[in-house]
Amino acid sequence: MMGIFNWISSLGAWALFGVRTLGNFSRFLFRLVVNLGPSFTRFQGTVKQLYFVGNYSLVIILVSGLFVGFVLGLQGDYVLSSYGSEQALGVLVALSLLRELGPVVTALLFAGRAGTSLTAEIGLMNAGEQLSALEMMGVDPIRRILGPRFLACVISMPLLAIMFSAVGIIGRVVAVPLIGLDSGAFWAQMQAGVEVGPDIGNGIIKSFVFGVAVGAIALYEGYTARATPEGVSSATTRTVVVSSLVVLGLDFILTAFMFTHG
Repeated sequence: MMGIFNWISSLGAWALFGVRTLGNFSRFLFRLVVNLGPSFTRFQGTVKQLYFVGNYSLVIILVSGLFVGFVLGLQGDYVLSSYGSEQALGVLVALSLLRELGPVVTALLFAGRAGTSLTAEIGLMNAGEQLSALEMMGVDPIRRILGPRFLACVISMPLLAIMFSAVGIIGRVVAVPLIGLDSGAFWAQMQAGVEVGPDIGNGIIKSFVFGVAVGAIALYEGYTARATPEGVSSATTRTVVVSSLVVLGLDFILTAFMFTHG
């Protein structure tokens, strides 16, 4: 009987911790959004952060997009050839990249590359009491330090997702002759099957939402990390885990709203 009570007590404590964390994160995100004004007025600092989070993630995004396009094309050709529908490969590759793989894989790679860097940077500033020193001088660290980084994440994520999808599609077009398809027919089918609003537009909206989520989680974990090396290390690990789960969950919700008919 005591084991059941202990289990219920642990479950309740876990639920309370989850609700408290969600509330703290919501307040943190609200403060980030409200204090974005200086990030627009002093855009030079935001541009530096765009270079940091975007440019440093560009190589892994482009290389991953190229190989994802290759693999998607080969797998799609293998499946479609069984039904005599090889000409639909262009539509399959384009829609898969623009709607799903581009935004989702970009967000996961972004969380692992730029998200962890932001968490470690802010965590080390917190451990070195630099954020506390700013507060003592009357400077809001969320407005001055975290805001430009958050805005850079929101701006760079859609751009990186578009590049990921473009490289994947171009790579697939280049490799089409390897599987015996006509490049002109492949490109024509792709152009006929892709619509700007439902496909490209919704993919950009997804990547924008993912940028907000990943950027906010990375900065929150660094801002609330314990001021120890172990605390910063744990915060960077949580950034990858939580961001990946949130991205996949948001992808399901957004897909249900955007692409479900009936």
